[in-house]
Amino acid sequence: MPRKSNTRAASGSGTIRQRPDGTWEGRLTVGSNPGTGRPVRKSIYGKTQTEVRKKMTATQRAIDNGTYQAPDKTTVSEWLDIWMETFCASKVKPLTYSSYAVAIKKHIKPSIGALRLQAVRGIHVQKLYNGMTASGLSPKTVKNVAAILHKAFSVALKQGLIQANPCDAAELPKATHKEIQPLTDAEIPLFLEAIQGHPFEGAYALCLFAGLREGECLGLSWDQVDFDAKRITISQQLQKEKKKGGRYYIAPTTKSGKPRQIEPPEIAFQYLRTERKRQTENRLAAGPLWSNPDNLVFTNELGQHYAVPTFYGKFKRIAASIGRPDARPHDLRHTAATVAIAAGADIKSVQDLLGHATASFTLNVYAHTSDQMKKDTAARMQSYYDNLTAKKA
Repeated sequence: MPRKSNTRAASGSGTIRQRPDGTWEGRLTVGSNPGTGRPVRKSIYGKTQTEVRKKMTATQRAIDNGTYQAPDKTTVSEWLDIWMETFCASKVKPLTYSSYAVAIKKHIKPSIGALRLQAVRGIHVQKLYNGMTASGLSPKTVKNVAAILHKAFSVALKQGLIQANPCDAAELPKATHKEIQPLTDAEIPLFLEAIQGHPFEGAYALCLFAGLREGECLGLSWDQVDFDAKRITISQQLQKEKKKGGRYYIAPTTKSGKPRQIEPPEIAFQYLRTERKRQTENRLAAGPLWSNPDNLVFTNELGQHYAVPTFYGKFKRIAASIGRPDARPHDLRHTAATVAIAAGADIKSVQDLLGHATASFTLNVYAHTSDQMKKDTAARMQSYYDNLTAKKA
């Protein structure tokens, strides 16, 4: 009968014992479970004690060098739960957190959630992307889900749970840039006529003349409007939690929380003055029922904020009435940009107006308009040279 023996491995890094079948087994702590914090131990087998000791020494050396990949049974689904709770819950906006949760539940977990985290390869991620595309989802949606997954795997990589980010080995579908459809010069006066007297007249007009996003417009407060300096500060927006029965709340406009200041044309302030007068009348009529704790510019008869779906739905009906059923509220923002460019504004100024992170993004979105600017510039240059030639003659 084989002799049983228990000995300590080199430097107290584990134990070695002889098994009943005569082989040898070494036990070594190689890490800890990211969820429970409990130590993870690895069994190493060999025909002789010396063989096992050598294997344990090599494993310990890899651990010390940071090159060892501890075996772990954590699944992608389990890791995503850990990542959301530990690395996202207190570090991202509530709306961002909600969007992460929806993407994970709806797209990621059904596809690769059951796989062991360490077993995921680029092909698994590629199949996820391909499946989303085949189901009719837009490249933008696939890209958004991919960004979430990449972040989760990046943290797993930093934590030493995986050796590489499998998202790096997968290819995203090519994005198709939908051509923007701003209101035309003929449609703008029709739109302004159609919104006269409408409860959202001032809000729609401000989106048109100041290029605000819907959330920025509905979240604008009076203390951000400087009538004397003819300046508006954009630092917050109205958002809704992405869950059933989610509440509306005021959130920073940008991730950095850095506001932007814009100086729209005088007509924007004319609409704001009218809105201020209308709101004052509503406040007096509502009496003690009035409640506008955030000092919002655009409110209903009782001082409450408007809901984005209502803002959108009423706009669609107005747009249809002027022959533009395809138009969206966001197209008012596009209209503001194209009008500014047509009026001679440079791309940097348009970038500042819209609050884009980079001028290149602005150029990409309004490429067709910037092309027209190039043609206009060439025409002005030609006219200039023609005048010079005429003077010499």
